[in-house]
Amino acid sequence: MTERSEELLEVGRVQRAHGIRGELLMNFTTNRSERWEEGAHLMIAGEWRIVSSSRPHQAKILVQLEGLHDRTAAERLVGQIVYAAGIEDPEALWVDELIGSMVVGQDGIERGVVTEVLENPASDLLVLEGGALVPLAFVTGVDAGARTIHVKVPEGLFEEQA
Repeated sequence: MTERSEELLEVGRVQRAHGIRGELLMNFTTNRSERWEEGAHLMIAGEWRIVSSSRPHQAKILVQLEGLHDRTAAERLVGQIVYAAGIEDPEALWVDELIGSMVVGQDGIERGVVTEVLENPASDLLVLEGGALVPLAFVTGVDAGARTIHVKVPEGLFEEQA
């Protein structure tokens, strides 16, 4: 795994302790399994921790961390946000790179700045200032350096949302 940046990204939260051996039930907000695979480095409660094992459990992930071997120690981490370093993947669109970027239509008109990205079964949605929604399926290119997202949208999309 190659680090994408020095900045840490929020990748999940510790939901609860599980069992007596220090396992943690975690809700990850990423689809990147590298985050919970053996050897992954996670920042929890201001301390780097290494995943020694993990397995799926009820739509979440049970994680065992090196050096965490009892329930009492695990319970101290409940509710903590889980952070990790960015991952280098030139094919991926990263939410932290999309937020604050200007969306430009195929007509060259600036349509607004992305304020958030919403999960949606058909296609995640870019939420623009003013409330316009643009499916990620319409993204044709991203210039992270210029903070610009180029989209090709069906005629009338922005007018219907106005």
